[in-house]
Amino acid sequence: MAVYGKVWLTGAGTGDAGLITVKGMEILQQAEVVIFDALASLEVLSFIPHSAELIDAGKRSGKHTLPQEEINRLLACRAKEGKRVVRLKGGDPFVFGRGGEELEALVKEGIDFEVIPGITSPVAVPAYNGIPVTHRDYTSSFHVVTGHKKRNGNLDIDFKLLAGLDATLIFLMGAASLEYICQGLLNAGMDKDIPAAALEQGTTCRQKSVYATVSTLKEEANKALIKSPVIIVTGKVCQLGKQFSWYEKLPLSGRQILVTRPECQSKQLVSKLREAGAHIIQMPAIETIRINDTVELERFYTAVKEIQTNKNSKCIVFTSPQGVLHFFALLKDKRIDIRKLFIYGSTRFAVIGPGTGDALEKYGIFADYMPLKYSSENLGKLLASKADSISHIYIFRSKDGSAQLTDKLAKAGICYSDITTYHTVYTKPCQITDKIADALKCGEIDYVTFTSASTVKGFVSIFTDIDYKKVHAMCIGDKTAAEAARHGMDITISKEATAESLAEIIIETAVRETVK
Repeated sequence: MAVYGKVWLTGAGTGDAGLITVKGMEILQQAEVVIFDALASLEVLSFIPHSAELIDAGKRSGKHTLPQEEINRLLACRAKEGKRVVRLKGGDPFVFGRGGEELEALVKEGIDFEVIPGITSPVAVPAYNGIPVTHRDYTSSFHVVTGHKKRNGNLDIDFKLLAGLDATLIFLMGAASLEYICQGLLNAGMDKDIPAAALEQGTTCRQKSVYATVSTLKEEANKALIKSPVIIVTGKVCQLGKQFSWYEKLPLSGRQILVTRPECQSKQLVSKLREAGAHIIQMPAIETIRINDTVELERFYTAVKEIQTNKNSKCIVFTSPQGVLHFFALLKDKRIDIRKLFIYGSTRFAVIGPGTGDALEKYGIFADYMPLKYSSENLGKLLASKADSISHIYIFRSKDGSAQLTDKLAKAGICYSDITTYHTVYTKPCQITDKIADALKCGEIDYVTFTSASTVKGFVSIFTDIDYKKVHAMCIGDKTAAEAARHGMDITISKEATAESLAEIIIETAVRETVK
């Protein structure tokens, strides 16, 4: 008997990636195949494993990359191959979508499935614009309307019924239907002064809103150049929109940022940027690979043995959190007890900055030395000043570590060993690279963060056909900025070499640009 895979019909939520459910995110990150609609944001797509097969169903405004019958066939076909298949749909899969039809096809083929609900736009978009769809002082119900065209071309909407409801009305029919909706409600007897709103691209970084009345909404929307996708809301609760507005007050509202640092190292930065209202696309430009070459491994373990047996004072140096991670992982591979590093002599630790220090503290070790300004050169100066108290320095870092550190040690006459623990390699283009490149070309990405020169080099190796002069590079460190400048990018440098400082300079820049 054939063993089939499984399909997860998953709601992606609306534009903000934070609106996908926890279960939806977990399943998406385990997917082997993802079939997605156009309403699934680039931010959400960046969470999909690079190893997964991505299939663009691309359904928007009547333009379909794949017909529904082909989508149904692909779902069944990939599941029959034993794959974990995620059908990713914008909003909720059962709200004004064809999720039910897709499940009918799976049932017919005997394919196992689950449904993961998503936050739907009729609720999320008004909320992001400060409009509660219900409020006990105004209305206790809301009605969501989507129109179907009749043979004469008009939408099949019972305006007389809707106009008589003392309720919030939410129309999912786009800007082209705005005049028809408002006039239909007025002709059916709705009070012309009932508050109304047109909400464009709600919950995305391009969110835009217009507040008016049913009689003036069309005119005000035209003045504001409102265009689809748009949600139209009528009802007394709309008058609360400006008072309850919150998203626009966030310092990074309306900003989309590309983060190029590996995800395992960028959590703090991403968290701070999202908290400030930014939409984040994560596209690591580099990855680190632990050494596995026989010669490199032998050199590493020889150095560790020296540390264990050296009775003189010595110092272990880390220049990145990844250096710490790979160092202790290599010790664990050989079941080397950390306590053995401290049997003989005095063993001290030095780190390049607080991020690396935090990584070291996870192993119960607090750094003895850290420069006030976080760079290889300043770390070298600090260690050189300790020449009288340190007999040997062991540096565990990437193969391509900066010579600024070792140059300072050599000039001070300090004995050192520069040991490779990992290699930094550039990330290969993935299946959403073209979509990110299009966003860069269209100016939809406001800032690109770079935390090292290697992230710049990796970015350039991935995106080869964009105009780098249009890239606003947010950089940690002069060396990183110099590499970005070499490609003609617009440069902003954080005051300190920390994720917190980088987030602060991004916020300061965005606020300054908004004021202008």
